[in-house]
Amino acid sequence: MTTLGAVFRPQLPPERLRSVARAADAAGLEELWLWEDCFLSSGVASTSAALAWTERLRVGAGLLPVPLRNVALTAMEAATLHRMFPGRAMLAVGHGVQPWMGQTGARVESPMTLLREYLHALRALLGGERLTVDGRYVRLDDVALDWPPTPRPRCTRAASAPAPCG
Repeated sequence: MTTLGAVFRPQLPPERLRSVARAADAAGLEELWLWEDCFLSSGVASTSAALAWTERLRVGAGLLPVPLRNVALTAMEAATLHRMFPGRAMLAVGHGVQPWMGQTGARVESPMTLLREYLHALRALLGGERLTVDGRYVRLDDVALDWPPTPRPRCTRAASAPAPCG
C-alpha cells in the first residue's frame, strides 16, 4: 500500500507548522511526519499542535530519542494523543544520535539495551498493563496509566525489534 505524505523538517521554524499542516490536510495528503531533533523542536508538542490544526491528517513524530525521555512520560503523551485524536497520532522512538545524547548528559553505554527495555515497557503501558521493571536503564515501580489508549494503538516494528507488537 502506498501512502502519500510530507515531512516538516525541524530546521524550519515551528511557527510555520500550522500553515504546512493545514495545507497538507487540505491537499488530501494522508500523513505529515515531524521529527524530534536535538536542540531544534519537540516532536510531541509539534505533533499535538498539527493534530489540533487539522481534521483528518495522520501526524507522526519520529524519532523521539529515548535517552532523553522517561518511558512513563512517553506512554502518557502517546496515550493522550491516541485518545484525543483516535487513529491519527503516530510516534516512533529510537536510541538517539549518540554525540547529541552525550551533549545532553543522556548517553548510555548500551543504546540497544535501553531501547529494548524501553520498548517492552512502552508497549506494556500502552496496553493497559501495570508494570514493575528493574532493568539496566528502565526502572518502574507499580506503574500503570490511568487513561491507556482505547483501542490500543497499532504497533509497527522494524525487523530488528526485540519483541512482537500488540
